[in-house]
Amino acid sequence: MSATRREVLFLLSGLVASAVELEGLPSRGLSNHDTSLPSATYPFSELPVNNANGAEIRPILKGKLATAESLEVHETTLPPGGMPHAPHHHVHSEMWLIREGTVQLTINGTSHVLGPGSVGFVHSNDEHGIKNVGRTPATYFVVAVGPGADAQ
Repeated sequence: MSATRREVLFLLSGLVASAVELEGLPSRGLSNHDTSLPSATYPFSELPVNNANGAEIRPILKGKLATAESLEVHETTLPPGGMPHAPHHHVHSEMWLIREGTVQLTINGTSHVLGPGSVGFVHSNDEHGIKNVGRTPATYFVVAVGPGADAQ
């Protein structure tokens, strides 16, 4: 049995597409298994509120990005003197965007005072903790990216 070059290439392309599907790898037009977070909006009035250690925590989103990183975002409001938890560390990185109030972000034993509009960032596995050091409630967003961020 003889085959033309065109027939061989046609059969080969079908074989490659089948192999890609079997491996679970995305391929153009052949697979629609995207489980990443979709584009969306999150109106403040619709966010649920959880209370923990005197803090009000509003989960916003949690899941995987299309590029495979885990992502988790929440907003926290701490009363004066409040801390959401003891200093800790984990594999994922975190960023704080301070909306209102004054917080003290401690990173590896060094404290930094941050006010509205400030941003703090903690690298993977650095020990960190946050506390409201002001006289009014402090509100900030946390953006966690990396392994395990969507598991918290």
